[in-house]
Amino acid sequence: MKDFKKYYSIPAEPELLYKALTNPATIQLWTGEEAEMSTEPGSEFSLWQGSIAGKNIAFEEGKKIVQQWYFGDQAEPSIVTIKLHPDKHGTSAELLHTNIPDEAYDEITQGWTNDYFGSLIEFYL
Repeated sequence: MKDFKKYYSIPAEPELLYKALTNPATIQLWTGEEAEMSTEPGSEFSLWQGSIAGKNIAFEEGKKIVQQWYFGDQAEPSIVTIKLHPDKHGTSAELLHTNIPDEAYDEITQGWTNDYFGSLIEFYL
C-alpha cells in the first residue's frame, strides 16, 4: 500500500470548486459522465461510470471532502482527503490519498493529475 500527496492549483474560488466536486450536475459538466454524489456522510458515490466508487465520510463546505475509495477487499480502507485553500490564483487543492494498492498506484496517481484535477483545471480555464 502506498500514499500519494500533491497540491493542484485550480483557477476557481474554493466555494465553486467544492460545488464542482460535490454536485452531481456540476460533476457531469467537467467529467462528461453522469455522477452519483451526495454530501450526506455515509452515502455512496460513483464517478466515470463506476470507475471511481466509494463512500462519503465527511464534508466541510467549501473547505474539505473525505471519502473512502473502494479497491476490492482491502484490509485497510483507501481514504481520499481533499482540502481547499484559497490562494491568489483561485484554489490550492491539497490531495492526500492513503492506502492505494501497489498494483494500482501508477494508474491512480496519473488519473488524479491527468483526468481528475486535469479536467477541473481545463473546466475553469
